[in-house]
Amino acid sequence: MRTSARRMLTLFWRALRLRCPNCGGKPLFTRWVRMRARCPVCRMRLERGEEGYQVGSYMFNIVAAELIFAATFLAVVFLTWPTPPWDELLYGGLAIMVIAPLLFYPYSKTLFLAFDLVFRPPQPEDFKEARGAIMASHSGC
Repeated sequence: MRTSARRMLTLFWRALRLRCPNCGGKPLFTRWVRMRARCPVCRMRLERGEEGYQVGSYMFNIVAAELIFAATFLAVVFLTWPTPPWDELLYGGLAIMVIAPLLFYPYSKTLFLAFDLVFRPPQPEDFKEARGAIMASHSGC
């Protein structure tokens, strides 16, 4: 297997395990929906600092929720044809579209970071601490 393909698989495998796609370090989240600013191991910025960066992870989250809904909907219709339970599909679909984004949220963040690292490998500025953050951590604030 070529090195670039192996690197890509490694990035996505780490992301699926909610680890830093760059080094495999953990934990990346302080809460289910709160990602750290930097990897605790390699210190890479987890939000890579470009305008609109958040939109990518939100897009991953929405697409995942829609795919889960579509797969479930089609499976139920297929398995229960010719009399699908339309009311259950309506309310179940609503529940899926509310719950799935919450369950998938941390995965969407790490998977989008892995996707971004495939196309934009880490640069030295991704590892530099902001001067204010260094001063705050040394002063005990």
